[in-house]
Formats: sequence, C-alpha cells, structure tokens
Amino acid sequence: MKCVILAAGYATRMYPLTENFPKPLLRVGKKTILDWMVDDIGDRAEAFAVISNHKFADHFTKWAEGRNITVVDDGTSTNETRLGAVCDIQFAIDRLGLDDDLLVIAGDNVLDFSLCSFIDYAREKKTSCTMRYWEDDDVKLRRAGVAEVEGDRLTGFEEKPAAPRSHWCTPPFYYYIASDVKQIRNAIADGCGTDAPGSLVAWMCRRSPMHSMVMPGKRYDIGNLESYERVRDSYAGPDR
Repeated sequence: MKCVILAAGYATRMYPLTENFPKPLLRVGKKTILDWMVDDIGDRAEAFAVISNHKFADHFTKWAEGRNITVVDDGTSTNETRLGAVCDIQFAIDRLGLDDDLLVIAGDNVLDFSLCSFIDYAREKKTSCTMRYWEDDDVKLRRAGVAEVEGDRLTGFEEKPAAPRSHWCTPPFYYYIASDVKQIRNAIADGCGTDAPGSLVAWMCRRSPMHSMVMPGKRYDIGNLESYERVRDSYAGPDR
C-alpha cells in the first residue's frame, strides 16, 4: 500500500499566514501537520507521495529530504488554475506509476486517533473504504461529503448536498484497492467531479463495493486561522 497525501491547495482562507507557505507544513504542537500524519502511518505504507502545486513544491521537497517521500509537483501556480483533488490523484498515479492499494488523505488535518485502525479495517474488508462520523448540524453537512450506509456498507455518497440524505459526514481519508485505483481515469472521463476528493467516492460506490468505518475519535480540520489557533498549542498527537 502506498500513501498519497493531497497538499496542492492554496489555503486562501488562511492568508496571510499561508500566502507564501504551505498549510500542511505549519507546526501544530511539536511537529508539522504532515509529520504527525506520516509518523503515525509509519511503515504501514511502503512509500509516501505528497502532491504539491508548483508554488510550494520546493518547501515540500526540502521537508522530505532523506525520507521515503516523493514530492509530485502538479505544475499549477494559482488557486484558479488548480487541477482539483481527483485529477491530482491521477496525476500522481501517472507520474509515479502507482498500481497498488492507495491510502489517500488530505494534508491539512490532525487526528486524536491513529489512521492505522482505518488501514486495518480496509484490509479486513478487502474493498475500498471511507470513514464516517455523525453530524447533527445540517449547515455543516451541506458543506461536506455525506454518506448513506447499510450496516457498514457504503450505498450512496454526495458532496455538498443541498438536502443531505443522512447525518453521516465523511472526512477526507480514503482507502482504494488496486482494482479501483485503475478506475480513477475512467471516473474523470465519465464526468466525475474533480475538485473535491469525495466526488470520486460518489462515482466509485455506484460501481464497486465499498465500506465505511465509524471514525474512532476526532479530527481537527485546519480550514481557517481560527481553527489553526485552536489546535496549534494544544494538540498532543494521536492515541495509539
């Protein structure tokens, strides 16, 4: 299994802090956001690939020196010309020749639990998988990916629904088995949304069996300056 980290965004909601520096390399507690994630997963992944935009690629390359991490520059330089998360995944697949299972994660979250539990769940199910947590707030649901499940089988998914069909909210952590990884190019050609990574889940779950694990803790989405300041000095890492 390889781990692909989505880090090609421009974090415009956190300017000026991130105007000239990538959000995933901001420090939270004792480490950068990315260090927390990579150190947690450890040798569960054979290798890591960080997808960056061109503007911040040098920052990531310097951070990754001497580690089993490849930085992929998607060539974009502005928020307006970004490829979108799904196209970035395919870009990394093509550039690195990836044909393994892929753990795809957003590079701007920290968790109070280990992602290794999710990896174990996906390996047990032997299907592509997501996580989910219960969200009572309809406003937040309309800004997120919403899952429909039967038991833990994922039966439907919608990004930013106007009328959410459930209260199961899906964070940006996905496990794709190798046979489904081969279908991502077809998803893009078929008109799958490409900006939000969950759009691929919406396309995939209608064509391949998928499961959804209840998230065993909390995640802290660092989406703006306020949310960053809340966790910057208090976060102590995942429970293992």
